[in-house]
Amino acid sequence: MKSGHTIKIVEARKNYGALAALNGLSLDIKAGQFTVLLGPSGSGKSTLIRSLAGIEKLDSGSIFFGDQEVNRGPINLAPEKRDLAMVFQDYALWPHLTASENVGYALKRRKLSPEKFRNSINDALARVGLESKGGNYPHQLSGGEQQRVALARAIVADPSLLLFDEPLSNLDADLRERLRIEISTLTREIGASALYITHDQSEAFALADQIGVINKGSIEQIGAPEEIYDRPVTRFVATFTGTAGIFRGTVKSLSKKSCTISLGKDLIKARHTVDLAIGETVDVLVRPAATSFSTQAANRIDSVITDIAYRGRGYEHAIETKYGTLTGVFDTISHARGRKMEVSIDPEKCIAFPSEATQ
Repeated sequence: MKSGHTIKIVEARKNYGALAALNGLSLDIKAGQFTVLLGPSGSGKSTLIRSLAGIEKLDSGSIFFGDQEVNRGPINLAPEKRDLAMVFQDYALWPHLTASENVGYALKRRKLSPEKFRNSINDALARVGLESKGGNYPHQLSGGEQQRVALARAIVADPSLLLFDEPLSNLDADLRERLRIEISTLTREIGASALYITHDQSEAFALADQIGVINKGSIEQIGAPEEIYDRPVTRFVATFTGTAGIFRGTVKSLSKKSCTISLGKDLIKARHTVDLAIGETVDVLVRPAATSFSTQAANRIDSVITDIAYRGRGYEHAIETKYGTLTGVFDTISHARGRKMEVSIDPEKCIAFPSEATQ
């Protein structure tokens, strides 16, 4: 098993007219590391991955694969010389080629014996569970099978870097989960470095060794999934990685890591990861896992049930409080719409940031 590329991106900039798709973005990926870029549409994810692939050329900045600079100024190493493969959202299969022929297309430039050529294709299809589908054309395959062919095509040449451009977004939920596991397993089996872009935070946390949260062409925070979720350094990172709701209040007391917020007649305790001041107006971002109907926990606030959704393992409730709406309040039993209940909010899963209204 060969080693994956070490990737270094330095101050990457790419403009489309007045739009700065990449705005001084820097990123490091260790050899064999699975990195996920998480961000909304228009944040620069696709531009970055296309620049790594050699499809786009940076306006300024550099990209290094190991010690080799592949993109800077007049330097733009051709895609076929970068030892990488890409898996696209729309599969990008040749409709007139069979599954085997699509996979084999990635080996065309390699001088392999006919036997080695066939064995490599068959092995790649077997690794994605399609050993019996090699003779099928794309229109004879389901969406999930087509994406498996695309994955087989990506791994057949044993590349040092795998690029994934939202490959699961066209699939249904159950299939997304199964293919996510296959992508994770196969990528780590071949030892390739990987960059995977998505707007789905649950997908990012499930896949990544490290997550970079991207916004407006820059990385706002990069780190292990636990660090991104537990210690967000900006309000955007905290919001984009999942909130049940936001309460606005005033800081009444502070310690190094926690604070007490006045919401009116109620006080709520929360953590903070940025500097705050007593008397400052803040927004308390409440994580979905923070809420429950337990009467034993702290931060209890009156609420009214406004909606219920059955989730198999139990029920998620939307509730209305005098300070705002919270969604995803879980319980194993259903509570009727209109019922008045106290909601408890775990201080460790609430994070206070300076209010957007005062910025």
